[in-house]
Amino acid sequence: MRLFLAINLSDPMKDALTEAQAALRRQGVRGKETTRENLHLTLAFIGEYNDPDGVMDVVEAVPFHPFSLKLEGFGRFGNLYWAGTAPCEELTAYVRRLRRALGDNGIPFDRKGFSPHITLLRKAVSRRGLPSVPISGAGMEVTRVSLMRSDRGKNGMLYTEIGFVE
Repeated sequence: MRLFLAINLSDPMKDALTEAQAALRRQGVRGKETTRENLHLTLAFIGEYNDPDGVMDVVEAVPFHPFSLKLEGFGRFGNLYWAGTAPCEELTAYVRRLRRALGDNGIPFDRKGFSPHITLLRKAVSRRGLPSVPISGAGMEVTRVSLMRSDRGKNGMLYTEIGFVE
């Protein structure tokens, strides 16, 4: 079972992100867009792991308090284009606690540094340099963190929430 912990985004944030994807298309950027229903902010990618109940036990033990999240910035990692978030100490502190708890309990996860971003486009090709994509300042109150399962479907990845904490 392929698992990750994430923040599922509000409709206004998804609206802003799909508009950013449209702006990329208008500028001639092509690639594999993240579908609207799959737009999310990954907190920890666990990967292949067959004990979601064990993951939820750890996540439930990490104190979580709602916080505000706002879109800000745009960039790329190689051929992946992303939208960023405004600096948020509450998010950073929560992710630090969450990842420490996962590690302390032997749950594997991708240990790359946390760089909050939402993937807009993979395998992107642009005839010009980095396009100019204004990211709206859409925001949301984060009131839950979700344990997600990722399955390969006929038309791409399918993400399913299998647990959450509020």
